[in-house]
Amino acid sequence: MNNYGYGRRLSRVLLGQLINGLGVFLTLQANIGLAPWSAFNVGLTNLTPLSYGDASIVVGAVVVIFDLIMRERIGLGTLLDILLCGKIVDFCKYINLVPMMDSLFSGIVCLLLGELGIALGTYFYVSGGLCCGPRDGLMVGLVKRLRRISVGVIRGVLEGTVLVLGWLMGAKVGIGTVIAVFGISFILDGTFRVFHFDVTQVQHEDLRQTWQNLRRRVQTSEI
Repeated sequence: MNNYGYGRRLSRVLLGQLINGLGVFLTLQANIGLAPWSAFNVGLTNLTPLSYGDASIVVGAVVVIFDLIMRERIGLGTLLDILLCGKIVDFCKYINLVPMMDSLFSGIVCLLLGELGIALGTYFYVSGGLCCGPRDGLMVGLVKRLRRISVGVIRGVLEGTVLVLGWLMGAKVGIGTVIAVFGISFILDGTFRVFHFDVTQVQHEDLRQTWQNLRRRVQTSEI
């Protein structure tokens, strides 16, 4: 994947964010319970005049500060994740792309389609090799520093904390929350298998490396 030119890599990241945003929007419209970070964002919208997208940007910016403190790599993909995903959700809401579901069956279908969208979006933007979103960086940073604690426990505590905070701020928690938490891992794994994608083979580059590589390519006319 890293052998692609920057135009193609950036296109993959942007396409991934578009699909990811659509996926998140569908999980919200499912109306049967929210995933942890979505619940936290929605909770913020309940207590502030922020839109979902604005809340997502604020949360992403705060999280990336912790990433930097833990010296996790921040790339162009990280910044695009912060800026685009939530605003795509806002746009979908603005044009009323899909109405709010009003039954459990339609809600589950909508939620699963949203989870599939998130998985597809993740595949595209991760394969661009320009670093992942800030929330993933936070989890990785904690895993590195809490070596005696398993990844599953760290992820569970982290997502459990933001879920409880979101619920306390009025976000909806329900059967969809359970499906979102446990279903995304299987859907993501299945998506990666379909595309024969090994996430461990992607060599991510941070902002400094991207800047240096772009300068070098401009000087040699390789873009």
